[in-house]
Amino acid sequence: MRIVEISSAPMPPCSPAERSKGNRMGKYFAMSLLILIGGAALAGEAWRAPDSAKSVKNPVAREVGLRLGKALYEENCVICHGASGKGDGEAAAGLKPKPRNLGDRLVQAQTDGELFWKLTEGRGNMPEWRNLPEKERWSLVHYLRSFAGKR
Repeated sequence: MRIVEISSAPMPPCSPAERSKGNRMGKYFAMSLLILIGGAALAGEAWRAPDSAKSVKNPVAREVGLRLGKALYEENCVICHGASGKGDGEAAAGLKPKPRNLGDRLVQAQTDGELFWKLTEGRGNMPEWRNLPEKERWSLVHYLRSFAGKR
């Protein structure tokens, strides 16, 4: 039997490039973990927001929401949904079910309240984003609308 000694010495600081690589690895690890946690079990079920979410209106001004939403999308959503929102991001290949094409008419037919609810709650591979402030989630809804007709 081999005994391994664990050092209590502090880790040396890492460069910004190493931190960035670590952040990417963390995102990939998180996505892999989500895949393992039941995403496949939800593959065939329709994902519907509750009726109470349908009538909720977006309180964020569209122009402000589009700018903020684009930045948030690029930071949080591109990895799965891709730059063009077609569900073809870097992590999409390993996901079941595949991320939705955000330009799809079934996505775009949902009310702002329904999309906000889904962003907040998450499901399967789609993480919940309740940690984002409401203004940011509503801004993402505005940006998701920019994919309309881009199938």
